[in-house]
Amino acid sequence: MRAADQSVGMRLAHGSAALIILGVGAAAFRLSFSTLEDLARLARMPADDAWLFPLIVDGTILLATFGLLVCARHKSERNFFLGVLVVGSLVSVAGNSVHAVAAGQPLPGWAAALVAAVAPISLLVDTHGLALLFRVAARQRAEAHAEPVAEPESASVTLPAESAPDPEPVAVPAPVLTPVPAPAPIASTPPVRSPRPVQTMLPLAVPVGSA
Repeated sequence: MRAADQSVGMRLAHGSAALIILGVGAAAFRLSFSTLEDLARLARMPADDAWLFPLIVDGTILLATFGLLVCARHKSERNFFLGVLVVGSLVSVAGNSVHAVAAGQPLPGWAAALVAAVAPISLLVDTHGLALLFRVAARQRAEAHAEPVAEPESASVTLPAESAPDPEPVAVPAPVLTPVPAPAPIASTPPVRSPRPVQTMLPLAVPVGSA
């Protein structure tokens, strides 16, 4: 089979699967809706408002499924919506089963009380779930603004320091010491004395006849 035929076959398989899922989902929702609506009447709810009961149950299940998709990266919120999805599915299954067991007879008081408690509990759960969705959306916007802008990478590639080869040692010649000649001795010269001044002798007069 050629690649083009395989591609066409895969598209047909995907389209058929989607149609089957939509058809089964619509049929299951319609049947569950009618059953839960009749269960609300058997629980002595007003007949004109009985159709709201299946909307509450199935709407809570849809909200929990949507919350799981949105809060996939947030553990606490994801666990909350997972718990709501499990409990909501159990309530839907239990309601359909009780309707089959009741066989058109009014429910006993305790069973009617449980059915009547579903609406206010679902209101609290759905309101809290909506608040969690708003909080997660605000957190994701804050994380998106806080992400740093990546700088463009330079074309040059810098090798890490550990991969650079060590430089080879270079032999440095030892310095040659040139002997410095000793200074010649300086001959000591006697101190030069200044000539003494010559005194001029004055002539003495010798008296005649003194002997």
